[in-house]
Amino acid sequence: MRTSIATVSLSGSLTEKLTAASRAGFDGVEIFENDLLASPRTPEEIRARCADLGLAIELYQPMRDIEAVPPAEFARNLRRARHKFELMRRLGADTVLVCSSVSPSALDDDALAAEQLSRLADLAQDFGIRVAYEALAWGRHVSTYDHAWHIVETAGHPALGTCLDSFHILSRGSDPKGIEDIPGERIFFLQLADAPRLTMDVLQWSRHHRCFPGQGGFDIAGLLRHVLRTGYGGPLSLEVFNDVFRQAEAGPTAVDAHRSLLVLQEAVGAVDLPAPVVPTGIAFAELVTPDTEPVEAVLGALGFARTARHRAKPVDLWQRGEARILVNTAGAVRRDGTQLAAIGLESPDPAAAARRAEALLAPVLPRRRAPEDAPLDAVAAPDGTELFFCATDRPDLPSWRADFEDTAAAPAAPGAERIDHLALTQPWHQFDEAALFHRSVLGLDAQESVDVADPYGLLRSRAVTNPDGSVRIALGVGAAPSDDTVHAQHLALATDDVVAAARHFRQAGGRLLPVPANYYDDLAARFELADEELETYRGLGILYDRDAGGAFRHCYTETVGRVFFELVQRDPGYRGYGAPNAPVRLAAQHARRPAR
Repeated sequence: MRTSIATVSLSGSLTEKLTAASRAGFDGVEIFENDLLASPRTPEEIRARCADLGLAIELYQPMRDIEAVPPAEFARNLRRARHKFELMRRLGADTVLVCSSVSPSALDDDALAAEQLSRLADLAQDFGIRVAYEALAWGRHVSTYDHAWHIVETAGHPALGTCLDSFHILSRGSDPKGIEDIPGERIFFLQLADAPRLTMDVLQWSRHHRCFPGQGGFDIAGLLRHVLRTGYGGPLSLEVFNDVFRQAEAGPTAVDAHRSLLVLQEAVGAVDLPAPVVPTGIAFAELVTPDTEPVEAVLGALGFARTARHRAKPVDLWQRGEARILVNTAGAVRRDGTQLAAIGLESPDPAAAARRAEALLAPVLPRRRAPEDAPLDAVAAPDGTELFFCATDRPDLPSWRADFEDTAAAPAAPGAERIDHLALTQPWHQFDEAALFHRSVLGLDAQESVDVADPYGLLRSRAVTNPDGSVRIALGVGAAPSDDTVHAQHLALATDDVVAAARHFRQAGGRLLPVPANYYDDLAARFELADEELETYRGLGILYDRDAGGAFRHCYTETVGRVFFELVQRDPGYRGYGAPNAPVRLAAQHARRPAR
């Protein structure tokens, strides 16, 4: 199906928006009137620019407060419409969006609305233009799609049809099944937007919180199925009002937008994409650092040993049980030092996983590889983290482990057994994009977003996992984006005995994040813990949580660069990440400077 995006969905000048839409793969655009009015280019120049970029101008919008008004006002509206139709002819747009009126002078008179819209369509037809009438969710008298269709049907004009907008339909809780009663040729346009489930004024909800399909809580795929059953043959077009998107760079936003439409079309069977290949585990996490000493000190105290070194690159493999961490001194490093740069994902079919990623517009990363190196496909996540699709020591596939030469055996001291989860802080404008990326490209399931209190605001977090929990990635975005010492990346390492692991870590010279005594006073009130157990937690800085599935015990190291570690003892039924304890951890990290 053809794809389109409204220019209001992207940031920048009109020409910047058009370029971003074309590069992302869209077939067309909706020209938002304000974008044209603010552009120094003439309509003819915009038309030519769209043609050069391979973009059709699918819609010009919006025309407001037209119908069901007193005769004198309608005469003024027709005069205004004539000017707009002349402009559209210069622009090369053949469909105009007319929103249901919100004017105080609008009358609750469907017959009058139909008669005036028919006269408007008469005028539009003279210019070769079609009128798509849309019900705004906050329209004065017309606020539902079926009401708008009733007026269009009553008017009975061939140049008058309806525009369906998923936000206006689903935000009101309307049943989209009735869409199937509308003839497909009378649906002149379809606008799509998702949104999180919020309790607020629908106008403010619409103007500030829409998002791309798959990033919110609406059943956009279900609505689209109803539309397609009518025989609708027009474009799938995104109209998203979002404060974050309008401030973010247009190029990546447009790519995210187009990815959302590919995933949506896949969901309704309108396009064939390579099937998702869900990762089955974490093969490794790779740290890039300019100074290995503080990183190696922490890893050694955590019970890791340097077990292998890359044959040709300054990359060491540190291992404890099934937990593997690569320490790389050759990569690009931010000024604030150590960072989590890459994740190796165990994949049943690495090549197929890479094909899926490429089909969904994930940037494939070039890799300098010697002839004897194992082939590893990698793509970039929205935050720049490199994701490798790989296999570890499998007889049927090349193993990344073959690129390393063994140097020592793993120690037997108490410590990590595997990577429980990874936490990645996202750029403030890419949180929703990251969630959609990990769901669609990697096939992971997304849990509900949670907000946790930070001393300087709220931190938003959303976890994505595979079915058995062997891959868990917590995506977060914070209220203090300039404070990388707190909103850093972290690696959570699973252990069967967090108390023994924490004691060994401290005895080996490691420093755990101190936890205020007030936390343990509250912990005693929340849970019936034995005095000895509570005092042990207090002495080591161990935090505790419990849900219906079991208990969760965890503690944190101090930060090295932008990375800190978490020791985790998770009961098998516990599904969370200790979110009730996050405010305590965040406050403690704010109070301390990171280790260097």
